[in-house]
Amino acid sequence: MNIFAEIRDLVTTTLGQMVSAGTLPEGLNFDPITAEPPRDPAHGDMATNAAMVLAKPAGMKPRDIAEMLASKLAEDPRITSAEIAGPGFLNLRLAPSNWQAIAKTVLNEGTAFGRGSLGQGKKVNVEYVSANPTGPLHVGHTRGAVFGDALASLLDFAGFEVTREYYINDGGAQVDVLARSVYLRYQEAHGQKVAFPDGTYPGDYLIEVGEALKAKVGDAYLDKGEQVWISDIREFATEKMMDLIRSDLKALGVEMDVFYSEKSLYGTGRIEAALEDLKNKGLIYEGVLEPPKGKKPEDWEPREQTLFKSTEHGDDVDRPVMKSDGGWTYFAPDIAYHYDKVQRGFDLLIDVFGADHGGYVKRMKAAVSALSGGTVPLDIKLTQLVKLFKNGEPFKMSKRAGTFVTLRDVVDQVGPDVTRFVMLTRKNDAMLDFDFDKVLEQSRENPVFYVQYAHARVASVLRKAAEAGIATDDATLAAADLSLLDHESELGVLRKLAEWPRLVETAARTNEPHRVAFYLYELAADLHGHWNKGNEVTSLRFIQDDPAISQAKIALARSTAIVIAAGLGILGVTPAEEMR
Repeated sequence: MNIFAEIRDLVTTTLGQMVSAGTLPEGLNFDPITAEPPRDPAHGDMATNAAMVLAKPAGMKPRDIAEMLASKLAEDPRITSAEIAGPGFLNLRLAPSNWQAIAKTVLNEGTAFGRGSLGQGKKVNVEYVSANPTGPLHVGHTRGAVFGDALASLLDFAGFEVTREYYINDGGAQVDVLARSVYLRYQEAHGQKVAFPDGTYPGDYLIEVGEALKAKVGDAYLDKGEQVWISDIREFATEKMMDLIRSDLKALGVEMDVFYSEKSLYGTGRIEAALEDLKNKGLIYEGVLEPPKGKKPEDWEPREQTLFKSTEHGDDVDRPVMKSDGGWTYFAPDIAYHYDKVQRGFDLLIDVFGADHGGYVKRMKAAVSALSGGTVPLDIKLTQLVKLFKNGEPFKMSKRAGTFVTLRDVVDQVGPDVTRFVMLTRKNDAMLDFDFDKVLEQSRENPVFYVQYAHARVASVLRKAAEAGIATDDATLAAADLSLLDHESELGVLRKLAEWPRLVETAARTNEPHRVAFYLYELAADLHGHWNKGNEVTSLRFIQDDPAISQAKIALARSTAIVIAAGLGILGVTPAEEMR
């Protein structure tokens, strides 16, 4: 039940009748028409822009359209008033029965309330984290993991068929560096003194890997040249690092459907096939690039390369796919990887990158546009940096990682639920301050506590009702006389519940799961505010002397908890039954 969609349908149906009656011209486009909450709740329950968007194409004044539309809408029993504001906006007030019915719908549908059909079963691939398999995940990966996972859940809730995917960057030179670093730990495990040259990975997390390698091969690689062991150790170390990464993700509550190896693209013809597809479309050629911005011509050595004509698909410059020595550029396997995604039949691709990949967005979008013939959209979401604080000071590096704060450092400090919620309290492309002390505070300023406390408060009401012998199963509550919920404070909570299906659709359409966290905070605020009013107005309390009245009041509380649980489920957070 999406009351905003229902009222929009009412508006467009009424406009269609006005066209049929000849009061509006034919051929008008109703797509831009909206029905949404007004910026100021005092103006009404909903506002529609219909008169404003139709005035110019209809060749009429906005107020003239608004006056005709208002008189027609007022005839519908759902509408109690339709008032014109400003140059032609229309503010609508709805009968309380519309809002009271929301609680019944929520109780009947449970956490499925708000599930949408926006996705229409379309297949979407969400690729996120995709960290190099060279060490534990750091706090930047944590934000990308939480954002990507919540986005995947949001899209699933909105009716998409979602695949969660991790692209293992195991085909580049960094994996050779990992192998050499593990070899040093392997030597160390045999009692040899080692030094870590610049560029290697000195973190303590490789100590266990070196010992595991010793247990596996004994002294077979000692005092042997790199050509003997690097291939085997590279594979061994990558597997161990991916085990570590999977374990870190599991601690955060993230489980992938697919782990895709970059290495699988090499020597299998997949890169060649992707570039052949582009070549057949006239998008691969031999050429010389202009010097990069900021580089003087005398410092630039022009050389012929194999180039992808990415400028034909929105990029700033064409991009090399093969080096002058015949080796692939780093872009070539990424093209092949996304070609594979297109071939797997996804209708939509989403990549979640760190902020440092901003310069990679246009070329990747150009590649997917070219590979799919413009039929498969690619949305790339960048996650900005996270600044960590503890006791008012920047949180120091992890000794185990060597150079950064790990995902496990964060989860071990505050738990996965707090980590996930706080990571979604800012839009993905905005900087985020993560204060270990503040995120554990029990105050309104801590959004995760505030939302969890609202759910726990409802749970306490249900427990007290059970002690009083009041039936509070969802079926009984749905059958209660919800017309008793007629106080403005109660209707305010119901109006907020009614926004949930619309919020889900908007958040999914924009790929912005942080909207869910914002909404949950607002819903929690409405519930807490209503609860506090009950301290002064006893008739607003959830448990009354009359069981029938109590059940109506508790229906409001329970339906709020259901929506909070559904929203937290999208964020990957477990609802709290009690707060300690």
